[in-house]
Amino acid sequence: MVWNSRSSYGWVSIALHWLMALGIFGIFGLGLYMVELTYYDAWYRGSLDLHKSIGLTLLIVWIIRITWRWINTNPEISGGPIEKKAAHYVHLLLYGVMLALMITGYLISTADGRGIEVFGLFEVPAMSISFENQEDIAGDIHWLLAWSLILMVTLHAMAAIKHHVINKDNTLLKMIRPTTDLK
Repeated sequence: MVWNSRSSYGWVSIALHWLMALGIFGIFGLGLYMVELTYYDAWYRGSLDLHKSIGLTLLIVWIIRITWRWINTNPEISGGPIEKKAAHYVHLLLYGVMLALMITGYLISTADGRGIEVFGLFEVPAMSISFENQEDIAGDIHWLLAWSLILMVTLHAMAAIKHHVINKDNTLLKMIRPTTDLK
């Protein structure tokens, strides 16, 4: 099942979801590691370049995911009316925080006027304008957003587990494999 149905996510949505999840946790861990490095550490420059490349790759995956979600059917959400509305707004907030995180990462990386090379394949140019203390301001916001996203993703995962263990519905299973039954 490639496309979503009213009762389940398809393989494309599932793959995009888990690709983003792995990418977010991976880039977060890399970010924690690289901020502890000094300029003279052997992997200082390499970790920075990898972090930027993964971040821009995640932006591309994010755009594909939003587009796929927009053109596709969305499975029905389990729960009562308040729970359904909360799930909808939490997903919007997750997508918004991810985008803001990527924008601030771009602003940090291009504050010196240089573009960002992505895995040596292509370069994303810097904007022709910048603002005073751009790197520091964007860096502070980026740090706050990164920790906020990890907290939100953790709560998101806990909610899925709660649905599986306590509610005994297929909310979690819908994001693991396509299903045909809706409990």
